[in-house]
Amino acid sequence: MTVLDTAPAATSAPSPKRRRRRASAFTATDKVVLAVMLGIPSLLHLGLVWFPALGSILLSFTEWDGIGGVGDIKFVGLQNYTDILTTYPRFWPALWNNLIWLAFLLVLPTLFGLFMAVLLDRKLRLGRIYQSVLYLPMMLSLALIGFIWQLIYQPDQGLLNNLLGTANDHPTNWLGDPDINLYAVLVAAGWRHAGYVMLLFLAGLKAVDPSLKEAAALDGASAWQTFWQVTFPALKPVNIVVLVITVIEALRAFDIVYIINKGRQGLELLSILVTDNIIGEASRIGWGSALAVVLLLISMGFIITYLMQTFRKEDRP
Repeated sequence: MTVLDTAPAATSAPSPKRRRRRASAFTATDKVVLAVMLGIPSLLHLGLVWFPALGSILLSFTEWDGIGGVGDIKFVGLQNYTDILTTYPRFWPALWNNLIWLAFLLVLPTLFGLFMAVLLDRKLRLGRIYQSVLYLPMMLSLALIGFIWQLIYQPDQGLLNNLLGTANDHPTNWLGDPDINLYAVLVAAGWRHAGYVMLLFLAGLKAVDPSLKEAAALDGASAWQTFWQVTFPALKPVNIVVLVITVIEALRAFDIVYIINKGRQGLELLSILVTDNIIGEASRIGWGSALAVVLLLISMGFIITYLMQTFRKEDRP
């Protein structure tokens, strides 16, 4: 018997038809379903997010009252931004109020939500009830929150002044005094935001590997050291989500102050100025678009800076 006789028979190469059949793992129906499931959300995202955003950026360099056609749009360059920064008296108070709003939500409601999440993660007694009560305000809109806290803050018959004993003798006008009404509204907004943050952190704590905590306890770490050095670093993805949501909530705040006094007398916000200039009596589409772009840049600045710092730390050896 020769070597050629003992050699295994060469397998025949797969035909081109078989190659095409293997490469195409999806049927025609699967492709149609995927195209519909991916195409429709993508078109909606482009039409409802990217197209308005790009349109606002383009309109911010123009002067237009929104009544005439496209031919009535006049290009003015950076004039809208210059006027807003130099001659618009409501801009800087509104910007400052937005920054105060953001700082407040990042500190007090976020820390309170994290604190409650840690307590509930330890299987606190009646924890389900506490969790439901704290999350309940999140089920309400900010407009409804504004109505509820208007009742609480009423000077004569409000709950707060009656508890303080000042309802009949020099009642505090919590929402009418420009020096304190912003902070009064922030308490109402923080009441709603804390429940949402608590739920996010609670979900993150449930996902932390218990063996990490057990290893830290065996090494003699205290409860605070275990949380700060083991648990909190493991919550980094949740921290990013909380930051993004908090920035968005702070900068898009509109309805609660609009319900109270239409964003005036100490409650000016950038979102109120955008609305007043675009759909108000002035009908300055260019100014409103420029204010919207400023709001977008502020939000992106906070988020991008935090993400860059976070990923830079991850890349370090």
